[in-house]
Amino acid sequence: MSTIVLIHGLWVTPRSWEQWVPYYEAKGHTVLTPAYPGFEVEVEALRADPSPIATVTVPETVAHLEKIITALPEKPILMGHSFGGTLTQLLLDRGHGAAGVVIDSAPPEGIHVTPPSQIRSLFPILNNPAKRHQAVGFTHEQWHYAFTNTLSEEDSRAAYDRYAIPAPGSWVWAYGLLANFTPGKQETWVNFHNEDRAPLLFVAGGADHIMPPSVNKSNAHHYKGKTTITEYRELPGRSHWTCAEPGWEQVADTALDWALANAR
Repeated sequence: MSTIVLIHGLWVTPRSWEQWVPYYEAKGHTVLTPAYPGFEVEVEALRADPSPIATVTVPETVAHLEKIITALPEKPILMGHSFGGTLTQLLLDRGHGAAGVVIDSAPPEGIHVTPPSQIRSLFPILNNPAKRHQAVGFTHEQWHYAFTNTLSEEDSRAAYDRYAIPAPGSWVWAYGLLANFTPGKQETWVNFHNEDRAPLLFVAGGADHIMPPSVNKSNAHHYKGKTTITEYRELPGRSHWTCAEPGWEQVADTALDWALANAR
C-alpha cells in the first residue's frame, strides 16, 4: 500500500480533507494532511485571529512540506487541491513524489488564461492593495460564487461555516495572477520541460468558477517533458468544492486509481 500526502488549498485547512482520510485509510493506505506553517490550529482559531498566517510565504511552505515528505521511508503520492495543486507542482518539479494529482489547481507562473469567473472570484482579494499584507477571507456570498456554486444556499453555508478561513493576500497578489507580470522567475515557477518529474494528472471541475477548466487545461498543456506523463481529465458539473461536494468519492477514486497505476 502507498503513503498519500494530501495538500490543502487557500481559504481552508487540512480539515477540508476530513472525508478523504478515512476513505483512503479504509483501502489500506497511509494518509498525511500537513498544514501550511501557521495553519495547524483549528478553523475557529484562525477565524478569531488570522494574524499568524498573514505573512506566510510560498517558499517557507514548500520547505515545510519538503521536510515532511523527505522524512518518509519512500516517495509518497502527492495530491493537492487549489493552491495545494500549485504546491504539488512545485514539489514534483523538485524531485519529490512517486506521482502527483492536482485537483482544480491554481496555476504556477506562466499560465496566462484568466477567465471572467476567475477574476470575479478573486476580486474581493484584489480590490484593495492593502490586502496584500493581510490575511483576507470571503463573505459567504463570495465563497458561494467562488467555491460552492453548485450547492444549495443551505449546503454552501454549512461548508462555509465548517471550513472557510482567511488566507495570505500576498499569495494572490504576488504569487497568483500578478506573477505573470513580474520579470524573472517567480516563487511559483516550475520547469515545464523537466524530464525527470513524476507523472502528473490534472483533474478539473467543469463548473469551477475560481479555477475553471481552461486554466487547468492550459496548465497541463504547458508541460513538454517527453519522458514523463502529464494527463488532463475534466469532471462535468463539479465546482471548486469538488473534493467535498456530493460525489466526492468519484474524484477521490479517479485520483487514486490514476496515481497507483502511474506511480514510479
